[in-house]
Amino acid sequence: MTSTTGRETRVEADPALPTIRIVREFDAPPARVFRAWIEPELVARWLGPDNHETKIDFWDGRTGGSYRYSMHQDGQEIAAFYGSFHEVRPGTRLVQTFTYTGVPDGVSLDTAAFEPVGEGRTRVTILSVVDTFAARDAILASGMEKGVTEGYAKLDALLATEE
Repeated sequence: MTSTTGRETRVEADPALPTIRIVREFDAPPARVFRAWIEPELVARWLGPDNHETKIDFWDGRTGGSYRYSMHQDGQEIAAFYGSFHEVRPGTRLVQTFTYTGVPDGVSLDTAAFEPVGEGRTRVTILSVVDTFAARDAILASGMEKGVTEGYAKLDALLATEE
């Protein structure tokens, strides 16, 4: 895989598989990027689009743990998500399920790899697997790319200030 340029977020749908791959590089070492991904007080500061507030309902960021969070706009809950952490390997790998409460039968299995790419940078590659192409296409049509891109920009700012 080649490096992304600048802060480009790549979102790719495999035409032969019901998957979504997201690739992004960050200006911080893997341990710091992973920490921002797994510690609930940090996750709440960057996850989601700019016009949403993320509220963590519960978060047990360990292998076998689970989570639930909700997105709020103008003080109203507009979406909620939950899942389980299947593997938490600090600084290198995170495997979890992801479900939107509005589609409780739609479960995504997400694997995030945190790879050092030199000069204190990290490439994060997420592979999301769902059960149908229709589910994958609905996720892509939901505006998730905008939310991911805006959230990653907030994560850049967080990583620039958090030690």
